[in-house]
Amino acid sequence: MMENGASGYVLKNATQEELTEAVAAVMKGKIYLSDEASQALRKNISAEVPVLTRREKEVLELIAGGMTNNEIAKKLFVGSTTVDTHRKNLLAKFGVKNTASLMKMAVQMHMID
Repeated sequence: MMENGASGYVLKNATQEELTEAVAAVMKGKIYLSDEASQALRKNISAEVPVLTRREKEVLELIAGGMTNNEIAKKLFVGSTTVDTHRKNLLAKFGVKNTASLMKMAVQMHMID
């Protein structure tokens, strides 16, 4: 379901408060999963969560925020090739081929919101 573009999932036994919270989160561009759905997804994640350096975590969060390599470089006071290296390292650590897959995996592993 999430692979096909869903931004959230709640079970049919969700309370009105949970539904309101879910809709609000999705409207803000976030992904919302009920606790039970989240636990089920965690069980299905076969890969271990990769160990990231502090800088890789920063770069991952900035990529998730929609920033380009040049924008990240300016924010972190490093060169854009340094950011590109961090991005390539992240792709390798997550075992993915592109940024979209990187973001998907990071969300599934609860490394970004």
